[in-house]
Amino acid sequence: MPGLYLSALTLSHFRSHKSARLELDARPVAIHGSNGAGKTNILEAVSLFSPGRGLRRAAAQEMARRPETLGWKIIGILQSLHRTHEIEIWSDEGAARQTRIDGKAAAQVALGRIARVLWLIPSMDRLWIEGAEGRRRFLDRMTMSFTPSHAEAALAYEKAMRERNRLLKDQVRDAHWYIALERQMAQTGAEIHTNRQAALAQLQAAQSEAETAFPTAELELIVSEGEMPDTESDLRDALSESRFRDLAAGRSLVGPHRADLYGVYAAKGVPARDCSTGEQKALLVSLILANARALARDFGAPPILLLDEVAAHLDASRRAALYDEICALGAQAWMTGTGAELFTELGDRAQHIEVAEDTGTSNVVMT
Repeated sequence: MPGLYLSALTLSHFRSHKSARLELDARPVAIHGSNGAGKTNILEAVSLFSPGRGLRRAAAQEMARRPETLGWKIIGILQSLHRTHEIEIWSDEGAARQTRIDGKAAAQVALGRIARVLWLIPSMDRLWIEGAEGRRRFLDRMTMSFTPSHAEAALAYEKAMRERNRLLKDQVRDAHWYIALERQMAQTGAEIHTNRQAALAQLQAAQSEAETAFPTAELELIVSEGEMPDTESDLRDALSESRFRDLAAGRSLVGPHRADLYGVYAAKGVPARDCSTGEQKALLVSLILANARALARDFGAPPILLLDEVAAHLDASRRAALYDEICALGAQAWMTGTGAELFTELGDRAQHIEVAEDTGTSNVVMT
């Protein structure tokens, strides 16, 4: 199968890294070092090679190395489906993030055509027990991995909804002000719902086809009140009919922004929110692996995986099983941990990197 991996990564004034360069091959990348050394900063840099705000959802100015705040730059040599691309991502002092692919200016969404990047970070460990917004974001990241245009539909929907919500808060009752906005919300909202359902179907298929040490999650898209209208016309009618109720609430109460991802530990029939911490982590790992397997078929190569502190809540047997699955998949998985012993089972199947902090600067060394 063709590969998808970074063969080189250069960081300049990015977070704690004043200057760092890594020469890489397609194997997994095991990064160890003490807390605060700058391991996650490397994963965040790699996450920017996909559309969106990255794994921390940070603004461009927040990524600049301090105290200088001179701006920052990342350069990656991406091997994608037998083609080589040079990707430059940077932000001048206080400016928005910019992207250049093979020497030409490009929008962030263009990255979705040549790369797929998935991640699992510690803040996601509470996914099943916190609010629906985080689960929607998690689902949308997976959906975007299959359908990069999903990001544009989501942005267009959010923009139209913000305008509609402003009218609702201002108690504007003239229907003519709402018609165009509701038409836009219906068009993009139906697309969002269709994309999400298709992604869930691919994830379920990828889980059911695999023999894995990680538990299978049954997934369902639910809506807090009633059912999500399936078609554009149904959603447009629902928005119109809900207008007076929305005026009372001061916000839009119908649409894909009200959806939630419901998960069940299939073997036990237990809702994911009621599972143990270890089981919840294992379910998340299972979903990321299923997403990666489905993408390997859909895109033509397994995605780049970013697994921050992946060993947390996994016992030694499951940790070894995870490494075996990553290597069998052929994914370049960037993994972090506090000690090199956490990656012993990988041996020479991975590239090993140590990150150490020295007077406010992160030093990166291949070991």
